[in-house]
Amino acid sequence: MKDEVLAKTQYDEFRSFLEEACGIVLGENKHYLVTSRLNRLTQEFSFQSISAMLDTLKLGTNKVLKERIIDAMTTNETSWFRDNYPYEILRHELLPTMAKRKLGALRIWSAACSTGQEAYSISMTISEYQIANPGALPGFIEIVGTDISPTVLKIARDGIYDEINVMRGLSQERRERYFTHENGKWTLRPAIKNLARFADLNLLSSYGLLGRFDIIFCRNVLIYFSTDSKTDILNRMAKVLNPGGILILGGSESPTGYSPYFEMIRFPQGVIYKLKEGS
Repeated sequence: MKDEVLAKTQYDEFRSFLEEACGIVLGENKHYLVTSRLNRLTQEFSFQSISAMLDTLKLGTNKVLKERIIDAMTTNETSWFRDNYPYEILRHELLPTMAKRKLGALRIWSAACSTGQEAYSISMTISEYQIANPGALPGFIEIVGTDISPTVLKIARDGIYDEINVMRGLSQERRERYFTHENGKWTLRPAIKNLARFADLNLLSSYGLLGRFDIIFCRNVLIYFSTDSKTDILNRMAKVLNPGGILILGGSESPTGYSPYFEMIRFPQGVIYKLKEGS
């Protein structure tokens, strides 16, 4: 079957669908990328054309198709200890602060967690801090990873990675300490895996069922949303942070101009954002 070229009117309609469904805003320059990914999906679902697939999508009756299309359009770029500085801040600044506060529990949210590397990097950082500081942190620690894609969440829940993925950002020491290795597959050890749980969540949906958090990682995600959606997401994240809670964004992201609830905190390693008192 010959690949179909997506007409501009179809592209504009698809952009509107994607923004309404999950908040992602596609620029004019993504036409080729979208066409390429949709052509692959027509083959996967045995449609004769992109047009026929999009007509079915409009009906709203095929949930699996909708999930796969959103899945295909979601950028799932990730690696272990990505950019490194957030984990340095977590280990050397935030965890000692949490330890001094004598919290009853420590809960961390990894938003748009993709295949789990961020959540598990947080788990490894906590484990290393606990080894160096026995008994300093609360007995109950939970990392909640969320994503809109069922495909990446399954990988995260399984905690099994191939050679290529496990090499991206992990030292040999950490690979040997935190994984078992067999037949080209690297499986996380229970001590790291069991600190994290994963849930399906659209960031435009309610966060009420997640509970409250001490730290939120929401990195390199907001850049894909419209101004209104960024404001909405940041304001609602503020509402699920405990007093004094911390928000960690990507290096090019900031709540400034979108949400009044955060103040910037500078460390030698980088910048994070703290919930303002009374928010």
